[in-house]
Amino acid sequence: MLKTACVNPEILAAIAKCGHGDQIVIGSGNFPLESQVNPEAKRIYLNLAPGVPTSTEILKALLGVINIEGAAVIAPADDAMKVEAFEDYQEALGLELTKYGRDDFYAACKKPAVRVAIESADQRAFSNVLLTMGVVRAQ
Repeated sequence: MLKTACVNPEILAAIAKCGHGDQIVIGSGNFPLESQVNPEAKRIYLNLAPGVPTSTEILKALLGVINIEGAAVIAPADDAMKVEAFEDYQEALGLELTKYGRDDFYAACKKPAVRVAIESADQRAFSNVLLTMGVVRAQ
C-alpha cells in the first residue's frame, strides 16, 4: 500500500513522467478539458459527483508527492472580488498566484509544457489552477 497523500494510479504514473517546469492543470467541473488543454496532455477525470472532489482537495493530494514552484489562475474582471479558491490555493502553496484573463489562461493550458490535466468536480467560480512543477532538492 502507498503511504503518499495521492494514491490515484493514473495521476502517479502521469506525474512520474514530468520534470522541472512541466505543468499540471486542475480544472473545475466546468472547465473545457477536451478543447482547452494541450492535446498531448494526459487527461484524468476525477469528477465523481457535483463538488466531489474539489480542486483544492486534488491540489493538497498532489502536494504530498511533488513540489510546486508556481501557480496561475483565471482572475475575475473585478479585482476586488473575493475568490474562495484563490485563498485555498495560496494557503496550501504559500505562493502568490499569477492571474490571467480567461483567454490567456486557456492559451497557457494549451502549451506543450502542460503534461497533465485533471478534471475536478469543483463548482466554485474561478477554481481552475495551472501548476508549475518545481525541483526536488537533494537531502
